[in-house]
Amino acid sequence: MPDFYTSADATAAGLPFSQAVRVGDVLYLSGCLGNVSGKMELVKGGMEAETRQTMENIGAVLKAQGLSFGDVFKCTVMLADMKQWGDFNKVYLEYFKGPNLPTRSAYGCNGLALGAAVEVEAWAYAGGKR
Repeated sequence: MPDFYTSADATAAGLPFSQAVRVGDVLYLSGCLGNVSGKMELVKGGMEAETRQTMENIGAVLKAQGLSFGDVFKCTVMLADMKQWGDFNKVYLEYFKGPNLPTRSAYGCNGLALGAAVEVEAWAYAGGKR
């Protein structure tokens, strides 16, 4: 049976989806943006600031489930401008330490929610953790 998770801040923001759903040993996180927690507004500062906030938002969901970035095994990255891929990677690698990095796909997108520069979806191994 799936176990659904949505934080109080996300509920207050009226998001029309769960932030994460655990099925068996896998936690599936919805795509995260660089929005201020509990608000429908992006942080200021461009790609690097949005990426950092996006990763912090992912980290908050992981932490609420007793997990960390070390448990993430797959990410899907959506960028509004693929020319900013290097700027994204610079921040992304602050959160994932090698040599065992998550598998990843990256897409250039024409229009992300809130006019975001980046959105990241993640899957994490929950392996008996609650």
